[in-house]
Amino acid sequence: MGTTSNRRRLALVAVVPAVAALTLAGCASGGGDGDGNASGGDNLILVGTTDKVTTLDPAGSYDNGSLAVQTQVFPYLVNTNYNETDVVPDLAESAEFTSPTEYTVTLPEGLKWANGNELTSSDVKFSFDRNLKIADPNGASSLLYNLESVETPDDTTVVFTLKTENDQVFPFILTSFPGAIVDEETFSADAITPDKDIVDANAFGGPYTISSYKFNETVEFTPNPEYKGLLDAPANDGVILSYYSESSNLKLGVQQGDVDVAYRSLAPTDIADLQGDEELTVHEGPGGEIRYIVFNFNTQPFGATTPEADPAKALAVRQAVASLVDREAISDQVYNGTYTPLYSYVPEGFAGATDALKGLYGDGEGGPDAAKAKELLDAAGVATPVKLSLQFSPDHYGPSSGDEYALVEQQLEADGLFDVDLKSTEWVQYSKDRTADVYPAYQLGWFPDYSDADNYLAPFFLKENFLGNHYDNPEVNDLILKQAVTPDAAERTAMIEDIQAKVAADLSTVPLLQGAQTLVSQSDIEGVVLDASFKLRFAPLTR
Repeated sequence: MGTTSNRRRLALVAVVPAVAALTLAGCASGGGDGDGNASGGDNLILVGTTDKVTTLDPAGSYDNGSLAVQTQVFPYLVNTNYNETDVVPDLAESAEFTSPTEYTVTLPEGLKWANGNELTSSDVKFSFDRNLKIADPNGASSLLYNLESVETPDDTTVVFTLKTENDQVFPFILTSFPGAIVDEETFSADAITPDKDIVDANAFGGPYTISSYKFNETVEFTPNPEYKGLLDAPANDGVILSYYSESSNLKLGVQQGDVDVAYRSLAPTDIADLQGDEELTVHEGPGGEIRYIVFNFNTQPFGATTPEADPAKALAVRQAVASLVDREAISDQVYNGTYTPLYSYVPEGFAGATDALKGLYGDGEGGPDAAKAKELLDAAGVATPVKLSLQFSPDHYGPSSGDEYALVEQQLEADGLFDVDLKSTEWVQYSKDRTADVYPAYQLGWFPDYSDADNYLAPFFLKENFLGNHYDNPEVNDLILKQAVTPDAAERTAMIEDIQAKVAADLSTVPLLQGAQTLVSQSDIEGVVLDASFKLRFAPLTR
């Protein structure tokens, strides 16, 4: 298409020095246009994002920016195909429950890592054992709560033994963060392996390898000729992923043709603006993203480790916050309706979703109520204004986070019940601070690992959880474990509803909003798939 092609040529001229080696490598590796024909540098795809990587090591990350890279370069035993939700073999030849507590995976013979090392069942056992041993606070080892052991009877067989029978979600977990398989000859068994060591060792087994890596600046992906898995080989000759510090710059990049695909995160006003550009296409996918406030039960006002520790007062503070936030106002004023109010922990569209908070707090209909908030604080003997430190990340959850939390601050302070100390920290430091009890209350968002309500419960509300916020309700913990192994759908749904009611009473977090997936591409880009895997997979992208 005329102008798009012109913009594309200008973009390629601008980046030729940086990508020449990648283009040649892509052609040499046999990347093609889907028909087995190499299509040269014209099929190099440029992707832009404002997300950030925490680490390439799957044991040390549990964030969308890191997963966006990991899912391209590491193999997974099982996965979901494009636009499908059933878990099927990926790297594996077969994967199935061979007893109520045993999940057996068979690998093909002759698998290799991109660096030539053999990929066997030993690598699989190593990957899961190290994840549990390292138990990094920013990692996803908490998802492996039901894994008892991993055994390897031979080089192509892996047997996962589970603690509890009839686990309904374990195969889904294998498609997500802790399911990535790594090269045991490269990765440390008991520590996070540095990004440079991973890239230098070419320790990749997914559809792509990484040929050049500048931390949170650029990643150059080359099709991996050793890749054998569920998805077809890349339809492109390679991908360059560029990191933008501001949404406005990313918007400009896709408008000018500096990127072919802009994914996470553009401001709602930017997306609305770009919808009017005939040379761009705005793609939307199923929802699942949520935004919420986390309370640290140790360091929040009246938290367990504060000088004035008092569980009843601490709960009243959380309840007052839940009664003052105006989700409709945030949705309308900050996000132009692209995010909608969320009144519970499992978002709309998932089995078991409820509006558990709506009737408990505020005006009982989902709106704020300052009188109710004051009544809760007075009843607990909490003097006002309550001093509350509230933290957000300006560079991880989209460019509107500042406006979102400025509005939350305004809502909490409007009636003199709170005195909010609002601060921001960039994600790389933020991700470390939040698990070190630095923030009494703070922003998080969630992009589901798999399409099941369990993914909005287990990572947050088990005693050993991803939040690390010291929430511990044994009844909730037991119910989460029980629903995960309940085969009867109706019985399991009732448990999921009950869990939400109990957590709503505790208020470990205060849900705010849920939203859909959005991507903007040049109009000549094909192969964009936004599905319930909640991952942007680069392999089908082509022009």
